[in-house]
Amino acid sequence: MEAVSYEQRDVRRARYAVAAVFAVHGAVTGSFATRVPWIQDHAGVSAGQLGLALAFPALGASLAMPLAGRVSHTFGARNALRGLIALWTLSLVLPALSPNLLTLCAALFVYGATSGMADVAMNALGVEVENRLGRSIMSGLHGMWSAGALIGSAAGTLAAHLGADARLHHLLAAAVLTVLGVAACGWVLDLQPAEDEEPPPRFALPPKSALLIGAVGFCAVFAEGASLDWSAVYLRDELETSAGLAAACTTGFTLTMAVARIAGDKVVDRFGSVRTVRAGGVLAALGGLLIVAAPNPATAMAGFALMGLGIAVVVPLCFAAAGRSGPNPSQAIAGVATITYTSGLVAPSAIGGLAQATSLVVSFGLVTLLACGLAVFAGVLRAGDRDRPKVSRPTDAAVPDPRS
Repeated sequence: MEAVSYEQRDVRRARYAVAAVFAVHGAVTGSFATRVPWIQDHAGVSAGQLGLALAFPALGASLAMPLAGRVSHTFGARNALRGLIALWTLSLVLPALSPNLLTLCAALFVYGATSGMADVAMNALGVEVENRLGRSIMSGLHGMWSAGALIGSAAGTLAAHLGADARLHHLLAAAVLTVLGVAACGWVLDLQPAEDEEPPPRFALPPKSALLIGAVGFCAVFAEGASLDWSAVYLRDELETSAGLAAACTTGFTLTMAVARIAGDKVVDRFGSVRTVRAGGVLAALGGLLIVAAPNPATAMAGFALMGLGIAVVVPLCFAAAGRSGPNPSQAIAGVATITYTSGLVAPSAIGGLAQATSLVVSFGLVTLLACGLAVFAGVLRAGDRDRPKVSRPTDAAVPDPRS
């Protein structure tokens, strides 16, 4: 991207704008998740068919994310994000309109593809802002995504409680979120490609640096997906708790991750990415051991809370490291995002399959081993720490592009 100087106040404003985009992105996800039962009934699909349909968002995202770099190069970072976030918010209306399995799969493919491309574009701009500020902000940005998801879920829960038609609910939500997302994009950094910059390929395999960083993200997202989808089942089946207490465990895990992400930037600035992820891996592994050895629900819930605390900042730091790992941040971020999306797709079924063959205790033993991998392989994020520009922060100083 072309070197452009920005006043410090413009960079700070861009930070808040990107944070708002992250929140909008999360709100779409939360709005959709709460109305899945209504969508299932409307489309007339069985539980097995719904499971098949719900694989299509990850498939669409994995195929479309590598295209995000080309879109940003063609239209510029600001216009690309504005268009992609609008496509993502508007795609919310499609699943609820689907009358059968075939149209639902197609709708969810589009839903996932637009989600993935918007995800890459907003993370790339988040990394740019972080570089210009010279301090960590990616954990907080992902915390805003979690906050947006919680708000979207709360609104969806209310709509479901009132018996609202999901088509109307999602139409209204899409309209509001589109306006908010497009408006926020007006304040993000307007990065343009340099005149002599070669456009990225329309589709390319992730660079080697992204593969290593993505492997760390894979471990974290696998633990996240396993905990989100199976924590309540674990408490119910292994520890014989009530449905309410089991659900509270999942809620506690989600809240722990959201709070840790919002507070995580100060920890990263103090200790750096490598030590933060390494310590997080130790906490997550300790949480896994508590889950596996839990004699009672309280111990297991404490284990899931530690698991959430330990993995919360890993994915944001992987995106940040990817964005600093080579000459094409969007391509590297797309590579890491593809790997992490794949992990999120694989984790629930892998845990279920292993539990079917053995037990959920053994399944979470695997999760614990992967958490240990965070501590062992955290060093691959070191390049991002070392290359982070040391930017002075006077009130009105112009902040140049760190790659100029």
